[in-house]
Parts: sequence; structure tokens; C-alpha cells
Amino acid sequence: MSKTITILGGKDKTGRPEPIDSLQIESGQIYSIVGFTGSGKSQLISDIEQMAQRDTITERKILINGQSPDYSTRYDPDVKIVAHLSQNMNFTLEMGVKDFLHLHGECRGIKKSDSLIGEVMEYANTLAGEPVREDDILTSLSGGQSRALMIADIATISNSPIILIDEVENAGIDRRKAMDLLAGKGKIVLLVTHDPLLALMGDRRIVMQNGGMNQILTLTDEERKAEYLLEGFTEKILTAQNRIRCGESLSVEDLIYIQEESLC
Repeated sequence: MSKTITILGGKDKTGRPEPIDSLQIESGQIYSIVGFTGSGKSQLISDIEQMAQRDTITERKILINGQSPDYSTRYDPDVKIVAHLSQNMNFTLEMGVKDFLHLHGECRGIKKSDSLIGEVMEYANTLAGEPVREDDILTSLSGGQSRALMIADIATISNSPIILIDEVENAGIDRRKAMDLLAGKGKIVLLVTHDPLLALMGDRRIVMQNGGMNQILTLTDEERKAEYLLEGFTEKILTAQNRIRCGESLSVEDLIYIQEESLC
């Protein structure tokens, strides 16, 4: 199990050394990656996924447990220590959920996976709005159900210790529960997001600018209070969304009430 990942800085888009020359992340920590479009967020997680060794456009270097990864760690699909989840990922297999989880367990060398499958299903159904059933066909799952199942699978069956999550703010899952689940399993989680609530869920955040790591910020007590208020706003918006989804109507008075309740 990888206990640390170290990112050794390279160059920004102008060719200058990026301001953060070294960053070490421990297992169980969540780092959000923030910045404007084009600031280099996706390239950073791409460097991590590739285990870059000064051989990408940024010239960054990635260390695992303080060491350069060997050839098999970088290129052997059976030794994949990084799992990458994006909001555009969906299943393409015409296979039942239970059969898929059994197959994945066997691929990971888990012979008796029934108890794990039950655990995956339980986790998935705490994350998804609509329940996921063992006999559901993978391709019939919604985007939110697929993401919920993927996250539960990554946390429980997958032995990839490093999780890269790319913009899941609109993925239809309970994001806080997802982050708590992954961190609780000792995973290293890096989360690219534009969502202020998700950004504040991380232990620290990497601020990207002009292709480089510009700042590393630690969540402050004041930001924890702001996170609490933002979560209240989000819950009220979800209430409005769910009313629409259930076929109910919304009035101006309803929205004023929701706003007032959020400020309480």
C-alpha cells in the first residue's frame, strides 16, 4: 500500500519553475485541486496518473513512498496503483452488477467476494439517489448510480491506493459521504473541482495558476464555518430539485422560504 505520494515541481506554461517545488500527500488525506479553466488542473492529475518522471510537458516527477516507481508500477495494468474517476465515465458492459463485482473481485485475487459485494452494495446505496440492485444491468444504470457503484467498488474491492476524481459536482451522488468513505479506507484522494463546497471538503487545496502549482492552502477554522453554511445552502437547493423531480411545483414563496431557512 502506498503511504505517501510526492509531487516534485516542474515548469508552468511559461517555462518557469512552478512556485510549489515539492508536495507530499499522506494516506487518508483529501486534497482538492482548484483554479480557473486552463490553469493546469487536469494536467496535474494526468502527471500523477502517468507517474511522470520528468517526461511530460510539465517536467514534474512523482515519487511513491519517497521512491521513483519501477517500470511495472508505471506500465503494467495488473499493478495499477491509481484509479481515475470522472463524471463522464459510464459502464459499457452488458453484465449484471453482482456478476461484475464478482469478476472484479476475482481479478483482484479475492476468491470469496460475497461479503465484499454486500459491502459495496451498501456503500453504493448510501451515495446514490436511486437504489442500485445486484441484478441491475450495468448499462441501465444512471450516471449517478454508476458513479456511486464505482466509488464503492474503488473503496472496497480495488487495491488502488491513489484516487483521482475529476469534477464530480454534477455526478448525482452524496459527495461528502463519498469523500469520507474513500478517506476512511486510507486512500490518497485528489479531487479536481470548481465547486466551493467540494473544495472545502479537502484537508488542503492546491491552487493552480498558469499551468503550475501556485499555492497550497490548509482549511482554516473560518472556512470550516463557511463550509457549514454552504452545505446548508446546498441542502436547500437539493430540496427544491427533489420537489421538481417528484412532480411538485415551486412558487416564489417556496424559494424565499428556502433562502431564509438556509440563512438560519
